[in-house]
Amino acid sequence: MSTLLLVPLDDIVVFPSMSVTLNIEVGDEERVLLVPRHEGEYAKVGTVAEVGETVRLPGGARAVTLTGLHRGIAGAAHTDTQGQLRVEVDERPDEEPPRVKTIELEREYRATVEEILELRGADERISQFLRAIKDIGPLADTIAYAPDISYEEKIAVLEAIDVVDRLQLSVRLQRDRLAELQVRRRIRDDVESGAQKQQRDYILRRQMESIRKELGEDDTSVAGDYRTQIAESAMPDDVREQANREADRLERAGDSSSESSMIRNYLDWLLAVPWGKRSEERLDPVLAREVLDADHAGLKDVKDRIVEYLAVRKLRQERGIAEDRKSGAILTLIGPPGTGKTSIGESIAHALNREFVRMSLGGVHDEAEIRGHRRTYIGAMPGRLVRALRDAKTMNPVILLDEVDKVGADYRGDPSAALLEVLDPAQNHSFRDHYLDVELDLSEVIFIATANVADSIPGPLLDRMEVIRFDGYTVDEKVAIAKGYLWPRQRDRSGLREDEVVADDATIELVVSQYTREAGVRQLERELGTVLRKTATAIATGSVAAPVTIDEAHVREALGRQKFFQESAERTAVPGVATGLAVTGTGGDVLFIEATKMSGTEGLVLTGQLGDVMKESARIALSYIRGHAADLGIDESTFENASFHLHVPAGAIPKDGPSAGITMSTALASLLTGRPVRHTVGMTGEVTLQGRVLPIGGLKQKVLAAHAAGLTDVIVPERNRGDLDDVPEDVRAAMTFHPVMSLDEVFALALEPAPVQTKAHALS
Repeated sequence: MSTLLLVPLDDIVVFPSMSVTLNIEVGDEERVLLVPRHEGEYAKVGTVAEVGETVRLPGGARAVTLTGLHRGIAGAAHTDTQGQLRVEVDERPDEEPPRVKTIELEREYRATVEEILELRGADERISQFLRAIKDIGPLADTIAYAPDISYEEKIAVLEAIDVVDRLQLSVRLQRDRLAELQVRRRIRDDVESGAQKQQRDYILRRQMESIRKELGEDDTSVAGDYRTQIAESAMPDDVREQANREADRLERAGDSSSESSMIRNYLDWLLAVPWGKRSEERLDPVLAREVLDADHAGLKDVKDRIVEYLAVRKLRQERGIAEDRKSGAILTLIGPPGTGKTSIGESIAHALNREFVRMSLGGVHDEAEIRGHRRTYIGAMPGRLVRALRDAKTMNPVILLDEVDKVGADYRGDPSAALLEVLDPAQNHSFRDHYLDVELDLSEVIFIATANVADSIPGPLLDRMEVIRFDGYTVDEKVAIAKGYLWPRQRDRSGLREDEVVADDATIELVVSQYTREAGVRQLERELGTVLRKTATAIATGSVAAPVTIDEAHVREALGRQKFFQESAERTAVPGVATGLAVTGTGGDVLFIEATKMSGTEGLVLTGQLGDVMKESARIALSYIRGHAADLGIDESTFENASFHLHVPAGAIPKDGPSAGITMSTALASLLTGRPVRHTVGMTGEVTLQGRVLPIGGLKQKVLAAHAAGLTDVIVPERNRGDLDDVPEDVRAAMTFHPVMSLDEVFALALEPAPVQTKAHALS
């Protein structure tokens, strides 16, 4: 163990047998320890170096020559009286291992280095220097002279005290260098080969052009054809300039170039956009209303909005008022499936004399589906909007964005964010597709979006939309739609003539009320199709003779037993069951909420796939009942050692929303007072701990569901009284509505009169 002056090195690693000249002060020291330093930390191993002569550097500075002797492990450090840092050093000269252990490694190392030198075209003297080294330790240390070995890798070799380990590490590092050099050489050869081929092809093309000119043949080059199409197109000047630039690139690249196919594909898409082509819009509000009425029954709000749009366009055109780009119509039709949201788009296009294109957005996760892929990607294509314009062949079609509420988002981007620009009238006049990279004017397009629910549409996107609600149809409306649209369409699909099969209103109403319970008419059309197909089969096989009058017997035979029943009276016959009204993604629905009491300490048990909001409503309902037990005539001892279970049937269907509070409260009140709920009553509303009834949404859909279920009385929050105007007049006439402000009013309206026996006896 010796004590030496520590000399830190920040940018070089000195190995044994290496000589360096450093601008350092070593005084009278004969030997020093050279230790490399990386990111402020010293290496564990340094090089014991012999101090040589002092030399003068240009500029007057002095430097000292140092020659590496062998490795040394740095130990404890201290500062001497002159302020210099000294360390205790465990000197480790190389111990040569038996040749039998290293002969294979030595051969591999020499062969690898020879191949590297050959690839680099190095001087033969380097190979001779390598062959002259006989000892294993110095041979492994020659990796320090490699120009592409990193500082950290050199430190790792220096710290390898064991000669065999050091040689193995050096072999691995030289292998990595060789592999990298081979890859670089292969890439360089490929590039040079490709460049030579491209230059040869260019010369041959020029020669071919000269031969054609000598023969007097016309210039039929691909680039020339594109220039002709570009000149004939009505594209804007900036787009034309971009197209001509690409045509020039195509000409320079040549037809056989790998780049030419990408350029041709881009030009094909650019020319596929119907620049300057527009349908001659029919601005006749009266005729448009007739077309819409002929195609769809009901949907008054949608039809009114289209007529308003046409009337405004007509007045502005007649009075010479310039079009306002920011006044574009972005209609969003939100409602249950089967209510005619998608098919109304075609009717609107027909009424306006515009082309119609449907874009289904359900399940789209990639933003590039809307904006297109950038041309740098292999297989890049424009977005769906450019493709929609190509299919429409005009710049002012009606584009239906179907199922906009089912757009997703993942690592590939958020398509709904891309739709913000598309659906904003203040921005879509300069929409830029990533693939085309030119501005497209979408301000003349009428966008119509459809969705089942508004909750899953992002707020900023919904803010740009003009929402029109589709709340479903009444029984009378369904019968009218079936007679005017569904029955004739399914009759034709079944191959039947009008005089071969007939059905009266009562038969169709039977199918509506007993075989379907939906907001729309999609399932109704399926059921009518089943009836007509079976009738067509009977006529074709000779089982019956035309004409056939469809009656109840035919319906039962074709559709089987009744599928839906008016079960409110049966379900609410016992205390503890209340009829609630809810809205789902498929429209309004009737929920029977059941409550029961049992011994135990579980408190409140909830079942039926309830969401957080309904769970909170249930706890609030129980707390209110317990807090007002005396007012309701409930004995306080009823709650001792008792648990309560609230269940909402159809447990496989998730249910949530702020509208079941009063129904849960009524079910518990009915259970604990022994008073059944009136079987004609349905209710909707949220409740507070003070018993206040809060307003809800979707009242029209809930009322239609109650009407279809045979309920005649509906309890609604007082603050929803104004929403009753949206309910169809025939439904309002058939039902009685009870706006309430507190749970006391709900209980008075919903519960049957108290039984004659005492309440305590009723609970026993």
